[in-house]
Amino acid sequence: MIKIKSAHDIEQMKVAGALSKMALRRVGAMVRPGVSTFELDQLAEQIIRMHGGKPAFKGYGGFPGTICASINDAVVHGIPNPDIILRDGDIISIDTGAVVDGWVGDNAWTFYCGTPSQETRALSEVTLDCLRAGIEQAVPGNHIGDIGFAIQSLAESHGYGVLRDYVGHGIGRAMHEDPNVPNHGKKGRGVRLQAGMVIAIEPMVTLGSPRVRVGADGWLVSTRDHLPAAHYENTVAITDDGPVVLTADAQGAWCSMQGGLL
Repeated sequence: MIKIKSAHDIEQMKVAGALSKMALRRVGAMVRPGVSTFELDQLAEQIIRMHGGKPAFKGYGGFPGTICASINDAVVHGIPNPDIILRDGDIISIDTGAVVDGWVGDNAWTFYCGTPSQETRALSEVTLDCLRAGIEQAVPGNHIGDIGFAIQSLAESHGYGVLRDYVGHGIGRAMHEDPNVPNHGKKGRGVRLQAGMVIAIEPMVTLGSPRVRVGADGWLVSTRDHLPAAHYENTVAITDDGPVVLTADAQGAWCSMQGGLL
């Protein structure tokens, strides 16, 4: 069942979104060769708790981390680990979530560690453009398929793959609510969007095949062909005045970071 949020609810969700984005920015600024994903995780948890929130991911379905840290051919759901050390040229998707007063904020960004290859930089930039294209379609009267079509058509026009097995989602007082928000689709198909819906739009794009596998830990999702992937996500409210990104800073502005606008 799709849960429509009031204007007051959306304002409350901005608080959770801002905290999740704060953690993401701070952790992203720590990305450099020699840092472990566990160190990134510790920083994220410290920031979220220091500002009165709770990590949304920790304990969710048994997930042990505050962030998901997914490097190179890992797409999503990487478990932080002190033995996983970032190296120059890596790209890393960091996904953070924060709960404030029962509302959830959820966002992700792909960061560069040192100097990425031209190939992975281009992949990341197009995936970020896919996020923007999907957000532009999040307006009343459009359909879920319009979001997926915008993401899919842009990614595939560059020869990239788009994951089918994992999707965006509704979000509110629960991390995952209806409806699912696939990164592929046809115009005018799927659930009709209306003001008050809040969704997490998160393109997951691969350099090669979109086929993925789940690791032995039951969490890590990686490409089957071992080619890199990029992942971006924002929590977005659908309003009569257009899409509103809830995972923004306290002033509502996106901040400049490596890999594009954060």
